[in-house]
Amino acid sequence: MAVENGTWIMRGLAWDDPCRIRTWRELIQWVDEVGFLPLFRNEISGFSTEEHTSASFWWSGDPEQDPWEWRQLIARSGQVAYGKFFGKKAGFISKAWFPHFANWRRDGYDFDSRWEDALASLRQKRIMDQFSDHEELYSFQLKGLAGFGKGGEKNFEGTVTDLQMGGYLLIRDFRQRLNKKGQPYGWPISVYATPEALWGYDHIASTYSEDPARSRELIYEQVCRHFPAATEEALRAVL
Repeated sequence: MAVENGTWIMRGLAWDDPCRIRTWRELIQWVDEVGFLPLFRNEISGFSTEEHTSASFWWSGDPEQDPWEWRQLIARSGQVAYGKFFGKKAGFISKAWFPHFANWRRDGYDFDSRWEDALASLRQKRIMDQFSDHEELYSFQLKGLAGFGKGGEKNFEGTVTDLQMGGYLLIRDFRQRLNKKGQPYGWPISVYATPEALWGYDHIASTYSEDPARSRELIYEQVCRHFPAATEEALRAVL
């Protein structure tokens, strides 16, 4: 996605291109194959959802064709992880590769250990503490419970983004609020959860015996295997 003469331009495939990803289920299959996939175009050619879908239906609201709607369906499916994992920008990670992602980004620390070693902020702790009692929370619920907002802590969005980048949180779903009659209203809102709540502690911790630097190396190799034009500089910028 780029801005040209003040207009957002999407760089996708032609509608009749046989290589175009046509459904959200096909996109899940591709994420499972490549392991990692940002949502939008970036420094690595071809390494995005944008470049393998049609530009015509983005933000159309059509769940059958709109990749922006697909991200909601994919997050809800729980088959792959969705969140702000790539340079604080959104994308997908397969279930098979998420343990290496978490091992690298957490640098061998679960969150409690990170806090005890003074490597996490109080804002981050207030957010993560809420998941001791809740498997998932709407963003507005998490914000209130953690003490953000008017007269409280600042930078809620930046803090939850940092926790996603660290492999501690992901976006589990997008849901509308419910009114007093139980009827949905308004725009869908992010629902946050921990990777452990989605796939279990044993799976997420399955690579903890690896050196985090080795997990990083394996991730770089996996991306290069599928996107061989990626340079070391581009890999660092995106991953």
